[in-house]
Amino acid sequence: MRNRTVFVEEYDPAWPRDFELLRQRIWPQLADVALRVEHVGSTSVPGLAAKPIIDMTAVVATRDDVPTAIERLAAVGYVHRGNLGIDDREAFDHPVDLRRHNLYVCPVGTIGVVNQIAVRDYLRGHPEHAARYGALKKQLADQFPDDIDSYVLGKTDFVLEILRRAGLTAEQIGKIERDNRRLTI
Repeated sequence: MRNRTVFVEEYDPAWPRDFELLRQRIWPQLADVALRVEHVGSTSVPGLAAKPIIDMTAVVATRDDVPTAIERLAAVGYVHRGNLGIDDREAFDHPVDLRRHNLYVCPVGTIGVVNQIAVRDYLRGHPEHAARYGALKKQLADQFPDDIDSYVLGKTDFVLEILRRAGLTAEQIGKIERDNRRLTI
């Protein structure tokens, strides 16, 4: 168990702006290797309660582009943490002078980014499910305020159901379950 305080707050309309400011900082470093930088995670869904941490994913064209992205991000203060057990999703610690956020680099079309986009887009299009998910997140944060792993585990069934509704294949869902992927949205 990792001891980190779990705090979920109501949606903040400033989150998209905060994402854009962070995106603008890294885009010049990645513009020739990345296809785009996506705002993912709960802060990317209007109206969804979330931990106030921006999640963003730089999507690169191929796995061969990942080392260049890692090098470029290091040049602006990001510390590469490895894939943290999730294939095709490289994680970074942010520079200390920036607001707290999570940054990932994923090759296009890999499950590391497909699941993030699928959940985000589904919840954006189905506010009733976003509201249910927000309520679940608040309940879990109250139940497990100092246990991030139990908080994440408590969301897993809901997120897997959203992925099914969003159209991920049984093979994709099976890979996520088999690899015991942390579903972070």
